[in-house]
Amino acid sequence: MKQTMKRLILSIWGLLLGTILAHGQTTISPAPAQSKPIIITGATIHIGNGQVINNGYIAFDKGKITAIGEGAPANTNGADIVDATGKQVYPGFICPVTTLGLIDVEEGARGTDDVGETGEINPNVRSLIAYNTDSKVIPTVRSNGILLAQPTPEGGLISGQSSVVQLDAWNWEDAAYKTDIALHMNWPIMRPAGRRRPQAATATPQESPEDRQQKALDAIYSLFAQAKAYAEAKPAVINLRFESMKGLFNGSKKLFVNANGAKEIIQAVNFAKKMGIQEVIVGGKESYLVTDLLKSNNVPVIVTETQSLPYREDDDVYLPYKLPKLLQDARVLYGLTGVGFWRQRNLPFEAGEACGYGLTKEQAVSMITLNNAKILGIDKTTGTLEVGKDATLFISKGDALDMITIDVQKAFIQGRDINLDNLHKQLYRKFAAKYGIKANL
Repeated sequence: MKQTMKRLILSIWGLLLGTILAHGQTTISPAPAQSKPIIITGATIHIGNGQVINNGYIAFDKGKITAIGEGAPANTNGADIVDATGKQVYPGFICPVTTLGLIDVEEGARGTDDVGETGEINPNVRSLIAYNTDSKVIPTVRSNGILLAQPTPEGGLISGQSSVVQLDAWNWEDAAYKTDIALHMNWPIMRPAGRRRPQAATATPQESPEDRQQKALDAIYSLFAQAKAYAEAKPAVINLRFESMKGLFNGSKKLFVNANGAKEIIQAVNFAKKMGIQEVIVGGKESYLVTDLLKSNNVPVIVTETQSLPYREDDDVYLPYKLPKLLQDARVLYGLTGVGFWRQRNLPFEAGEACGYGLTKEQAVSMITLNNAKILGIDKTTGTLEVGKDATLFISKGDALDMITIDVQKAFIQGRDINLDNLHKQLYRKFAAKYGIKANL
């Protein structure tokens, strides 16, 4: 009875919160297409590939970067000039493997939760069509320079497919940047990272962790063998699950595998090698133990946040902060994501914290720009500030990897000057006015 009442209260609270949020940002609309050239001058420009231009300029038109260099631009005729003297320009940060746009209220409002499907094997599920461009969380993340994301399904053995979206759109069709790029799998865990709970002598024998894992592995190998045979044949009957997996075998789609333990990572890499598919390890808490295997098989790692406890009880307490540097030294391609959806606004700060444990500032910038773009297969058009690439970038008054100095004052997605207002800022202004405080947001 108490549990039922608790769920009822949470549901009512979630409904009320959803109603409040629904009316909180009606003035924030997607920006129109770029209508005239724009030139940003006088800035420190972080290219995203390790290079920095001091006192530089960057010009873009029709959504594409047309010029970039040091000093003053050669031609400013007909262009809007943005004076960024003393400020920093960065490529738009990219957030892979996130539930951003798939959920708005974590507990008590199932109507806002499109993170997962029922069942264990759902390769045909597309997270893109569930992506909610009206989510009130998206503008709060965007205000910290995160301009591209990969909304990702969760749950089961095979969670579904993901796409890359740009974070200023009317609907999911407008948001789509690169569609159905990956299939997501949760690799069966051999055993928990912590201690096992001992069973009482009279307890009924249960299936061991090893047996459970082997059972799941058998299901995975069987599924992929059938999918590969389907991809190589010309079946008379369409199988939606196998159709969604065909891209894995022709190289147009990658397999993103959630795996943290060294044994699980080794198993996952060997599996991908046997099946002849491109793989990305997500999480990779113990990836530093198997860097030779990862490098020789060209398997990148997306590190899941630095602000976390170690994977095992006896690990170095600072290991999560050191992991990016360990992968950098081993020359393994690595990127970074956060956890969940609203916490992704901390992505640049988590990258910055890795600087205190070995990474240079520009390596940390690359980790959440170029590296993430390479892993997602979008580095030909974004991830760095280079001529011909998308004008997806932002201007910060201070260091964007430092939560004290970051102050994103302008942002552009494919040349569009986006609105950086959000519900947090609106509430701050509202109550600042009530108490006579000057609000600079």
